[in-house]
Amino acid sequence: MRRLGLLGGMSWESTALYYQWINEGVREAMGGLHSADLLVSSVDFHQIERLQDQGQWDEAGRTLAQRAVELKAAGAEGLVIATNTMHKVADQITQESQLPLLHIADCTADVIVQQGRQRVALLGTAFTMEQDFYRARLTEKYGLDVLIPEPDERADVHRIIYNELCLGKQNADSQARYVEIAQRLQSRGAEAVILGCTEITLLLTEEVTEVPLIDTTRIHAQQAVQWMLNGEG
Repeated sequence: MRRLGLLGGMSWESTALYYQWINEGVREAMGGLHSADLLVSSVDFHQIERLQDQGQWDEAGRTLAQRAVELKAAGAEGLVIATNTMHKVADQITQESQLPLLHIADCTADVIVQQGRQRVALLGTAFTMEQDFYRARLTEKYGLDVLIPEPDERADVHRIIYNELCLGKQNADSQARYVEIAQRLQSRGAEAVILGCTEITLLLTEEVTEVPLIDTTRIHAQQAVQWMLNGEG
């Protein structure tokens, strides 16, 4: 089993899911008392969020890159960044750490392509929905047509992530709003909706909507298990 470095804490609410799902995946694959060979570095999200808000992405990247360097020194052979948004600085992290990265957008796009879908919608933080680092990777590398919500919808998606989900709050009205937004995106032609923030899976699930969902958190965790056990992904 390869040793994986998990760069988390953004927020720890979704990092906990990574830890659980990666360990469950290893146990399912190997049986018995097997569990994942993981090194976890969990940052203080308050500091990262402030840098995001101030547009200080280089500084945020340096902070995460240093953590990745520490993971490599501790024996990590590969890296998972347990957040969609901070893949904005993925190149900076990999250049400084020299660790191979399982990029969450690539893992997600592989599943979408395998499903035969071409037009999808993207939910996430405002940074992920509105900037090019994520959408452009999906369109330019995989040929996907990516829709995003309308401005007022994007504001609500972003607010719910930071003001509720990252704080461990799951609100029924917010869940209904997410369902409504997903349905509107489907009416605009989206074949599925990407849950492009690792916290959204805490609120928007297949149990509450018939809109097909692409859960980046679960996909990323599954690909991490594959990489650890088979060197794939």
